[in-house]
Amino acid sequence: MASGFFAILDDIAALMDDVAVTSKIATKQTAGILGDDLAVNAEKATGFLSSREIPVLLAIMKGSFINKLIILPIAFFLQWLYPPAIKIILVFGGLYLAYEGVEKIIEYLFHKQKKGEEVIEEKQDDPNLEKTKIKSAIMTDFILSIEIVIIALGTALQESLTIQIITVSIVAILATVGVYGIVALIVRMDDAGYGLIRKSKNKGFLKTLGEFLVKALPWVIKGLGVIGTVALILVAGGIFDHNIDFLHHLLPNIPAMLKQALYGIVAGLMMIPMFMVFKKIFASFKKA
Repeated sequence: MASGFFAILDDIAALMDDVAVTSKIATKQTAGILGDDLAVNAEKATGFLSSREIPVLLAIMKGSFINKLIILPIAFFLQWLYPPAIKIILVFGGLYLAYEGVEKIIEYLFHKQKKGEEVIEEKQDDPNLEKTKIKSAIMTDFILSIEIVIIALGTALQESLTIQIITVSIVAILATVGVYGIVALIVRMDDAGYGLIRKSKNKGFLKTLGEFLVKALPWVIKGLGVIGTVALILVAGGIFDHNIDFLHHLLPNIPAMLKQALYGIVAGLMMIPMFMVFKKIFASFKKA
């Protein structure tokens, strides 16, 4: 009886060892997309009134967990039933990411930039703005989560189904907690800075550090906005490059990053008029 118990423990230890090794490889493979995920979601979670930043972030994080709960079983099922379906879903997701990235560039280049006071007034006057931005963030997270899950699954295809499920689940949880934990730290930089200034009694290193955090936050947010937009386009272009053979072998002499940026921009420009038509049709249905 005792020998059977220890044999079970030995099997569990071996399983955990295999999971640890596979999870380490999967995490390395997804590191790039996690960086893009951080940049995109940090940009999505900023721009709210201070009192609403954490509630909004928690709402997006909850949506991210739900996304992964939906994606994980579907990914395993499709991998078993029809593996090419994964690539098709990724390509459609890439089109949406490309649209979002190019739309931000067009918005910046051709639309009037609002000053801080106007933005705050709009936030306070428009109760639907917060819900709209949360929905947009969750939709973007859904597509990025698909890629994270697929890349993690791809590193564990040679392992047993049990190891695949545990490995991909661990990566999905770490991705969500890690990304949104860092985002939470970023959006509260100014509060941390003000706290340090109060504790310093307006003198010494703490005061300097606090002032730096307060002054740095607007620049960090602007930087994340730029990085997040670039990340959307590069992730989209990477999806096309890695999952469409014709595009993968096209332009072989151009650096991969430049080629992926080109694919992302072209796809986004193609999707802009399509989404405009779709929005008009949807708006007409809502009025009817």
